[in-house]
Amino acid sequence: GQADYIKSRVNYCIKGLSAFDKASLNCEIQNYSRKGYTSYYYDLKEFLHYFPKYFRFSYYFGDETHIEPVPTLFKARPIDGNNSNSVLFKLDKRRHFRFVDDSLSFSEKKNMAVFRGAVTQPHRIRFMKALYGHPLMNAGQSNASEAHPEWQQPFMTVEEQLQYKFIICLEGNDVASNLKWAMSSNSLVVTPKMKFETWFMEGTLQPGIHYVEVKDDWSDFEQKIQYYLDNPKESEQMIKNAHEYLAPFQDEQLEKLVCIKTLQEYFRLSGQAINEHAINEQDK
Repeated sequence: GQADYIKSRVNYCIKGLSAFDKASLNCEIQNYSRKGYTSYYYDLKEFLHYFPKYFRFSYYFGDETHIEPVPTLFKARPIDGNNSNSVLFKLDKRRHFRFVDDSLSFSEKKNMAVFRGAVTQPHRIRFMKALYGHPLMNAGQSNASEAHPEWQQPFMTVEEQLQYKFIICLEGNDVASNLKWAMSSNSLVVTPKMKFETWFMEGTLQPGIHYVEVKDDWSDFEQKIQYYLDNPKESEQMIKNAHEYLAPFQDEQLEKLVCIKTLQEYFRLSGQAINEHAINEQDK
């Protein structure tokens, strides 16, 4: 039921963490103050007010994904390796947790893929080198490029991007910021194997079930796109799977509960237990 679902979400965010000493944590709720990263600050503050002001925690804001020596609240962490000190929390949600109402069906869209975004990291440059100008691809970068001025293409609204059957989602410093809205559309997400995950639990997304996975060098791009153009039933099933995966994240009450329970478990593991009843009262 719902309780089990919430527990599984909390356990995923606090992956493999065992009891630890709160003395190692560097911030008390009452001393938590805004230093840049406004949206992160408010996304966490909204849920800290459910807990006693003297509770301690550690947090890291920004899209860095290193692992801290103490259990720390992060927006993102590496999917592989020992990542248990990075506790996932729902941060920068206005940028990342956007969803769309797509009025076009998969069959009505153009038989092409689309990408718009900043191209600075090596893996994004590799993508542009491989596929800029490809007949199945409308790719453009939003920042200026001295080496490749032709890569700079006009801005495209989300609505314009939704006219394409395939939306390219590329990780930046951490996860792709367009992944959630792309998965809520009636287009297919195309991405190389993901290396980072957030509150959205990207590490549980399955290639061929929720999205189309291509090789890091994009060498199988054309073959994969052609396959899903030739097999629209499979494409539509994948879109349906993506929407089902998204549904709980679109339930605001459920999301609130998972946020509160994640912090509660983090505090509990650090020896800062709270009377369950007190939280439920405050929630009313």
